[in-house]
Amino acid sequence: MVQRVTTVDQDGRWRQFRKRPAIINAMQMNVPFEVETLEGMMRGDSGDWLVEDIAGDLYPCKDSIFQTMYEEI
Repeated sequence: MVQRVTTVDQDGRWRQFRKRPAIINAMQMNVPFEVETLEGMMRGDSGDWLVEDIAGDLYPCKDSIFQTMYEEI
């Protein structure tokens, strides 16, 4: 049975959260590529980023998304 949400919290207000900062490894690829992920084989295009997250898992990330989520340190 699916429970219907009638309030967000006890006061009925949204709570705000910020994504925790995490350092990841990434490289921008200049050729199309494929990588095995937890969700199966995924394809990246030329210009996409190959990202290794903090757990060591690899996945492709579109450049436009990468640029909004990450900054170089």
